[in-house]
Amino acid sequence: MKLFIITKRTIICLTICLFAAVLAGIISLGAVAQTTETAAETREIPIYCVDTQEKKVALSFDAAWGNEQTEQLLNILDKYNVKTTFFLVGEWVEKYPDSVKEIAKRGHDVGNHSSTHAYMTQLAQSEMKTEITECNKKIESLIGKCPTLFRAPYGDYNNPVVKEVKENNMYCVQWDVDSLDWKDPSPQQIVKNITDKIKCGSIILMHNGATNTPEALPMVIESIQAEGYKIVPISQIIPKGDYTIDANGMMHIKTGENSESSNQSEATNQ
Repeated sequence: MKLFIITKRTIICLTICLFAAVLAGIISLGAVAQTTETAAETREIPIYCVDTQEKKVALSFDAAWGNEQTEQLLNILDKYNVKTTFFLVGEWVEKYPDSVKEIAKRGHDVGNHSSTHAYMTQLAQSEMKTEITECNKKIESLIGKCPTLFRAPYGDYNNPVVKEVKENNMYCVQWDVDSLDWKDPSPQQIVKNITDKIKCGSIILMHNGATNTPEALPMVIESIQAEGYKIVPISQIIPKGDYTIDANGMMHIKTGENSESSNQSEATNQ
C-alpha cells in the first residue's frame, strides 16, 4: 500500500491551481456575458432609402473641399427647377459662407457633413458630438436654421455615431445610389451609374467638386425625369412620424402614422 504524504508545498500548489481555475471560470463567464450583450444590441442603421410607392428620388451633393463648381451646379438645378440637398462640412462653411447662403436661398436642403470631415467611428463620443454640433452652429449662424440631416464623412458610421445623431434630433442619412462621380468617370457613365439603380425612394450621392459632375448633371436630371421620377430634397422624401429602418437601410413609417412625405424644415432650411 502506497502512502501519499501531503506536504505544505503540495497544499500551496493545489491552492494556486484551484484559484487559477476559479479565475479562468470567472473570465470565461464574463466573456460569454459580454458576447451575449453585444449580440443582443440592436444594430443602428442610417437611412439609405425610403419605402414609398411615389416615383420620387432625392438628389444630394457632398461638399467638403473645393468650391469652383458650386455656382455652376446651382445654375443647372435652377434651369431644371430641381431642388436637392447639400451636405456641408463645417470647415467648408467657414471658407465659403456666401455659397452656403446661396444654396439655402435657392431652395435646397442644407445638411450637416461634420465639422472637419473626420472618420466618425474613430472618435470618442464627446468628439462625435462636437463634430455634429459645431457644424450645426456654423450653418445656423449663416442661414438661420439648424440642420436636421446628417451624413457621416466617407459613409463611416457605427452604433454610437447613429445614436449621437439621433440624440441631436437629426436624421442620419446615407445613400443607396452612388454616382461614383468622385472617381471621375465619364458623364455618360455617371448617368448610367444612377439610372441603373434608382427606384422609388432612392437617395443619390453626388459631389460638388467632382471633375465631370457639372457636365453630367443635366443628363442625370433629364434621364431621371424621363423615367417618370420627380427629384426632391431629402427632407421631402422622408415620411412624417415614427419610423423603423430595416436591415437594408430602407426607412418605413410605422403602421398607423401619416405616410405623407415630410416638409420638415421646409426643404432647404436645414
